[in-house]
Amino acid sequence: MPAQRDAWGERLPRHLGLWSAVAVLVGSTIGSGIFRVPASVADRLQDPGPVLLAWVLGGLIALFGALTIAELAGALPRSGGVFAYILEAFGPLPAFLFGWSELAVIRASALGAIATIFAEYLGYFFPLTAMQVRLLAAAAVVVVGVLNYMGVSRASVIMNLVTIAKYGALAALGLLAFTAGQGSWGHFSPAWSGDLNLSLMGTALIAIMWTYDGWADLSFMGGEVKNPGRTLPMALILGTIGILVIYLLLNVAY
Repeated sequence: MPAQRDAWGERLPRHLGLWSAVAVLVGSTIGSGIFRVPASVADRLQDPGPVLLAWVLGGLIALFGALTIAELAGALPRSGGVFAYILEAFGPLPAFLFGWSELAVIRASALGAIATIFAEYLGYFFPLTAMQVRLLAAAAVVVVGVLNYMGVSRASVIMNLVTIAKYGALAALGLLAFTAGQGSWGHFSPAWSGDLNLSLMGTALIAIMWTYDGWADLSFMGGEVKNPGRTLPMALILGTIGILVIYLLLNVAY
């Protein structure tokens, strides 16, 4: 006998609490970008003032998006996230087109890029040929797929541990720069040496927004979150603010 639907029309068991939902959001967002983008942003904008402003603007844009998704997630706490919102607002065809473009193009290219960067970084410890990097990246995608296939209750435990390790390592890296590094606050003077170049700021924001991308991923698991009307909006807001804070800490440390 199929499981009965809940008040929101979902059959899936709701295993994810608030902190597991935050871990999903943070784990989905913090990836390879924060290790590569700060250098390119600093190279474009030069002065620390515009650099930090760009990261704050990127975080605010992400937060505004998260607030929008939070409103939708609270009203429609279903599996599918953005797909479910488009289906409700515009009907089956736009939702179908979004779903397939998300699956075949957006997710495939993003996961491929992230997995490739993971394999390249591993190559610093274990020398790898170009073919081995590709094979390792493909294997990483398969492993992540298997973990998700195991189900939300098991995968969420792994996600919680990985997110704690990831966030903790980044926080430790940022704090060590202030306590054990050879940096100087003199690098922040002058904070702003000239007029703001809007075109450079725009190109920097494009790269920065990639590092913030992922905050909407939690909405796809809306049908598996406990007390979704409260948990989803809170997790989206808390997770996005937490990412903004750690990104600013790391950029100040750099």
